[in-house]
Amino acid sequence: MSSGLKMGTRVRSYSKINLGLAIGPVRADGFHGLTTLYQTLTLHDVVTVRAERAAATRLVLTSNHAQVPLDERNTCWKMVERALLRLEVTAEVAIDIEKNLPVQGGMGAGSANAAAALLGLERELGVALGGVERLLLAGEVGSDVPLFLLGGSVLGLGRGEQVIPLPDMGSVACVVAVPEVGVSTPTAFRDWDALVAERGGAGLTSSFAPDRLMELSLAYAACYVPSASAEHGTSGIVRSEDPEKKRDRSDESRAGLLNDLAENSLLSLVRTGVENGGLQNDFEAVVFPNYPSLREIKRLLMGKDSGSPALYAALSGSGSALFGLYGSQADAEAAQRRVQESGVKALITETLPRTEYWARMFAG
Repeated sequence: MSSGLKMGTRVRSYSKINLGLAIGPVRADGFHGLTTLYQTLTLHDVVTVRAERAAATRLVLTSNHAQVPLDERNTCWKMVERALLRLEVTAEVAIDIEKNLPVQGGMGAGSANAAAALLGLERELGVALGGVERLLLAGEVGSDVPLFLLGGSVLGLGRGEQVIPLPDMGSVACVVAVPEVGVSTPTAFRDWDALVAERGGAGLTSSFAPDRLMELSLAYAACYVPSASAEHGTSGIVRSEDPEKKRDRSDESRAGLLNDLAENSLLSLVRTGVENGGLQNDFEAVVFPNYPSLREIKRLLMGKDSGSPALYAALSGSGSALFGLYGSQADAEAAQRRVQESGVKALITETLPRTEYWARMFAG
């Protein structure tokens, strides 16, 4: 590559949690039907893309993490390779993945990396896929990838790849616990099937035209992404004048924020609680019996017997990461201390609304 492209395009690859996750039956394609509520967080990796057109395509991946695959197994590799074919462009592409998130923790790190690689590639080459085509490609690469082309609060259907943006819950303090234990998602699904069979039921059933539902879902979702223009760049990202502008993060302002959001349907659902028909993660029914330490971490995050209880806490995806949402920064810090005192790593972050997600996407 030419020396002028050494800096490349740096993209913040944000994480996600699953505020709720319901598992349906195995579909004809072998995947389980899902209904999930995704929420992006400010915790992120950084993906740097350098690309220039060439006579033949060549991909090179690097990373600061030894467990990240640097070949065609990597989601970034899959995304860029397929995107170039759709764009009918050949190019030399170098991708560096700076890992800050757990590699297999239920936070969507690999999926987010793939979405970031696509956005970086488009900006580097000066061309972009259409909104629906982007989402279709993302769904091919991985079930969680499309949500990272929307950001904020997102409803996921199908196997999670059919995405519909929801009204955002705003910025809420969050603590993510990152245990060292690893949870196998395929095993968790098999354990769920066994549990459903033991209970004498086959789970949810459905009969619909999935192709038509996907078409409508993607078209609807694409409407919420800023359109490409010369002013905003070929990837359609609207950059704020001051993307790093600091907000008031005092406990008083957070309490006011939560009061302002009291009527927000999503936050109300989060605060309702499982006992009253609120959100829950079906995976907890099979993951917690196999990993009792994760149940204990959720208890610490909830903090029911403390003066700083969580609004909500749950496993994210199939784990092993867990999270709690809090009414103030002080409550989040108290929860972080509880978890860390048990010997488990805990990170303070916050939910990332859609507008800020896009405004802060490019790291400069």
